[in-house]
Amino acid sequence: MAKISPVSIKYIIHAKFEASGAIEKPDIIGAIFGQTEGLLGDDLEMRELQKSGKIGRIEVNIEYGEGKTTGEIEVPTSIDKTETSIIAAALETIERVGPTDTKITIDEIEDVRGSKRDYILERAKKLMSKFSEESELDEITEEIKSSVKVAKMQSYGTENLPCGDLSGNEIIIVEGRADVINLLKKGIKNVIAMNGTKLPNSVIELSKEKNAILFVDGDRGGDLIIKNVTNNAEINYIAMAPEGKEVEELTSKEALQALRKKTSTKDYRPRTMGRSYQRRERKEIIRRDKKDVKKMTPKEKEKIKDKVGELVGTKGAILFNKKLEQITRVPLGRLGSLNVNEEPYVIAIDGTATPRIVENCENLGCDNLIATNFASTDTSLNLVSL
Repeated sequence: MAKISPVSIKYIIHAKFEASGAIEKPDIIGAIFGQTEGLLGDDLEMRELQKSGKIGRIEVNIEYGEGKTTGEIEVPTSIDKTETSIIAAALETIERVGPTDTKITIDEIEDVRGSKRDYILERAKKLMSKFSEESELDEITEEIKSSVKVAKMQSYGTENLPCGDLSGNEIIIVEGRADVINLLKKGIKNVIAMNGTKLPNSVIELSKEKNAILFVDGDRGGDLIIKNVTNNAEINYIAMAPEGKEVEELTSKEALQALRKKTSTKDYRPRTMGRSYQRRERKEIIRRDKKDVKKMTPKEKEKIKDKVGELVGTKGAILFNKKLEQITRVPLGRLGSLNVNEEPYVIAIDGTATPRIVENCENLGCDNLIATNFASTDTSLNLVSL
């Protein structure tokens, strides 16, 4: 029988069991193989998976007491997370071991690679601390300075808005917390976030007391925020990130240049964007009027289930064409500046579909949006839960 290499282990299923009578390890292992046989189809037949080395040696620890048998089961696997989860669920269907009523409960599915990454990170920190060369010391010093800057983040108003030092006469208003963090790291302290596109009352009141600079992303969402905020608050200047970029990803040089190029509100004119942006603008108008959005079928969703499952925890997005072939895979923050050669039929994302993400998907011309949750349903897109 083939054995799984410790190097290739991806996940370990941790389960607990309780039996009403006395049972032995062979009874448990026999029940696992016997009672799941034929349950999951040929591809997930546990005997075959173990023969091929995709499931390792099943470990069982047993304790006896008060006429009962309790213990733990560990099943190492080298298959993907979806198949591992299915096998874990199958273990819970086992109700008897030998002549004894038994209940098996999955405790957790451990990502072994995640544990290794945590070990690598902690070990790397210890090794780093041993270096005494000046170059490494400079890097550590810079990292400490950045951490101190972020640590100085405060909250403001009844809405607990993320901000830096607002004691001066000038403030910089940005969209979200990530924008504040990035600017604090770059040494720009007088910054406050709106926590979204809706303008909080605290920011409106602040704009009446101080010189206010509105600093927005370099996309259509930024234009919409400018229109909303300038109509409701007293904004003195407007600064915009380079086309296709977000404030949260700007380098120090890019952020300072954008702020130096700020325009007074009365002189501000929406800038002419590049060709790719204009194509998205036209596409959005078409999408807004289009009533024949093609909804994906359950069979189509099943076809891309595995790839969509791989997104979990990555903060990314996958675009599929009408043949359900992958067009590209990108970080969520890149959706707004993405330019593709063909319209996606389906876009799947990791996490919640915010109004901005929904808008970006509309601009790309897709029909179906797959997400865990939806913060906005005001769209003609077909919204599909992950």
